[in-house]
Amino acid sequence: MAAAGARSEPPLPEYSYAVSRPVYSELLFQQRHERRLQECRTLRDNLARSCSCSRKRALGVVKSLLPVLDWLPKYRIKDWLLSDVISGVSTGLVGTLQGMAYALLAAVPIEYGLYSAFFPILTYFIFGTSRHISVGPFPVVSLMVGSVVLSMAPDERFVTPSSNGSALNTTIVDTIINTEARDAARVLIASTLTLLVGIIQLVFGSLQIGFIVRYLADPLVGGFTTAAAFQVLVSQLKIVLNVSTKNYNGVLSIIYTLIEIFQNVGYTNLADFIAGLLTIIICMAVKELNDRFKHKIPVPIPIEVIVTIIATAISYGANLEKNYNAGIVKSIPSGFLPPILPPAAMFSEMLTASFSIAVVAYAIAVSVGKVYATKHDYTINGNQEFIAFGISNIFSGFFSCFVATTALSRTAVQESTGGKTQIAGIISAGIVMIAIVALGKLLEPLQKSVLAAVVIANLKGMFMQVCDVPCLWRQNKTDAVIWVFTCIMSIILGLDLGLLAGLLFGLLTVVLRVQFPSWSDLGNIPSTDIYKSIKNYKNIEEFKGVKIVRFSGPIFYGNVDGFKKCIKSTVGFDAIRVYNKRLKALRGIQKLIKKGQLKATKNGIISDGGSLNNAFEADEDIEDPKEPDIPTKEIEFQVDWNSELPVKVNVPKVPIHSLVLDCGAVPFLDVVGVRSLRMIVKEFQRIDVNVYFASLQDHVIKQMEQCGFFDDNNKKDTLFLTIHDVILYLQNQVKAQEGQDSILEMITLIQECKDPLELMEEKMTQEELDVQEEAMRSLAS
Repeated sequence: MAAAGARSEPPLPEYSYAVSRPVYSELLFQQRHERRLQECRTLRDNLARSCSCSRKRALGVVKSLLPVLDWLPKYRIKDWLLSDVISGVSTGLVGTLQGMAYALLAAVPIEYGLYSAFFPILTYFIFGTSRHISVGPFPVVSLMVGSVVLSMAPDERFVTPSSNGSALNTTIVDTIINTEARDAARVLIASTLTLLVGIIQLVFGSLQIGFIVRYLADPLVGGFTTAAAFQVLVSQLKIVLNVSTKNYNGVLSIIYTLIEIFQNVGYTNLADFIAGLLTIIICMAVKELNDRFKHKIPVPIPIEVIVTIIATAISYGANLEKNYNAGIVKSIPSGFLPPILPPAAMFSEMLTASFSIAVVAYAIAVSVGKVYATKHDYTINGNQEFIAFGISNIFSGFFSCFVATTALSRTAVQESTGGKTQIAGIISAGIVMIAIVALGKLLEPLQKSVLAAVVIANLKGMFMQVCDVPCLWRQNKTDAVIWVFTCIMSIILGLDLGLLAGLLFGLLTVVLRVQFPSWSDLGNIPSTDIYKSIKNYKNIEEFKGVKIVRFSGPIFYGNVDGFKKCIKSTVGFDAIRVYNKRLKALRGIQKLIKKGQLKATKNGIISDGGSLNNAFEADEDIEDPKEPDIPTKEIEFQVDWNSELPVKVNVPKVPIHSLVLDCGAVPFLDVVGVRSLRMIVKEFQRIDVNVYFASLQDHVIKQMEQCGFFDDNNKKDTLFLTIHDVILYLQNQVKAQEGQDSILEMITLIQECKDPLELMEEKMTQEELDVQEEAMRSLAS
């Protein structure tokens, strides 16, 4: 009786079908069913078609390059404008604060973070295809930019004698850093890097290689961004504590920074630490409330803006810089700087890092854009996004900005507050412009620890990705290993080398999975045309004398050895070894005939029972090379190898007559794979085992034709549409053979002779000599 409350699952409906059709080989199927003629175009035809132009096509090209011309004329002012204004104001306030905060990560003065939150939006509005992402600085990308800036312009390069000190200079261990020259150099490096990243992105987009982001799998991106969040945390921790450290770059730089932070923790500024800690707690608590009650709160609480205003007022009122030596923003120039041309001479020093930054920035933007495009039922163009961000970064590079992408938190604010299009982005840029022009002076008393705390509070989502690892491990252990490996390598080696290491490791796992794919020995579900693995299902029927192998993967130069190994494991013997043993046995038989210990007649070979012991040979795998008069390649003929032989050679039994290869899961072959198939077929044919192919896809058959697989020995009649077609064909062949007298050209071995045979006389009749000579010729052939 079922337990109380337990639900009994309803029985699944059963349906049946009956199909009557011929047993199809590929050759028969092609004869009875005409294929469509495939249009074969030459290179000239393709070029002519791609270069042809019409009014409709020209308009489509213009709209694809300038997406604003597509969506802006369709803009519904009454329905969308108010929502975009509210969203733009909210996003602009958050973007202003985050631009200032992320400038600390990029190792440039704070006002340049405001520029980076303004200029990229202007060009993305025209060229971008996402309606919801908020373009601007992102902590991971900003940190990658900062690592390049610090490596090319460390503090040590700007040390001057203490006698040259001024109000703008900072004293460090009896030396003075010329901060004005240092900051100018770092801004120039950051803007040059931005220009180079934009050029790379524009080239990638123009060449239509946006697919490159597909190699950045979700586990890889998750591990990388988590490691980046950890590096951001460490870099901002010293600002929250207001302790000075050296600028470390490269391998283990994050470890060295942590060690120095803990060594100097006794010099922590309590005013900065308390302000930063309170900011982190308040921001994270309010963000959690925003997430939990997002359906009830029409507009998320802009807690970063509120905290910044309060912290600025407290710092100004309590004069924290003078009374507690707190680190504040100090000077924020008003207005914009004139555009400058970054020096191209620096490109060679930052080329490697710029590639990784370009790809990471693009991958983050496209990943976020696809999430909201799916949610709001529209599509984004990956290649056009490359072009849009490339143009945005090139444009921004002339105005002293650092690399822009999108930030998850800003985009979430823009979408959740009702943003419909990039009109919201333009309005947010207007809010940032107001801050640049008019509000800069008001933010000068703001503590840097508050900005660093805002950055740390926005890392919560990235750190929470760690909770995905146990679930990922249960779903796919390989992906979990990629996640952990990328995260660890990015922490140890740095973000650029860590990303490269994670990418190579991810590709290595793909190669290994392709090189060692799964395979199975199949059997038939009785009374059906279904074939399943005999290891996974009970009551599977195996046909006598037939083995069926399914190989799930491509057959190419990297896995042909594994393919051969799986066939050997399924059939239970090595075809080459069987053939060599048979050759050895035939040599022994020929020796006995020459010595007169075996007599060949038209009915077979008659053995001399009194001389058997002298004729036996040791069973050795190493073939005797001293047989010049017996060419081994010519000793090929049929014999009952499953019977007892008159020579002591352990010839493995071959219990099958047919091998069926299910190639339905083989996506492609290469030249090495086709050659290996030819060799496998030849090896099995030499030991009287026929090889059949089932479920080959059309393009795989075409590859076999192009690589010269088919010849007189390998014909298309061994190719069948399904496994069941092969089995039915073999069953019909067996029935046809049973109905006829078996006439085979083979050597019959006498095994059940009870009476000892008479010794052969030295003198034979002419007829017996003719028979002996005929048998010898047969053996030699």
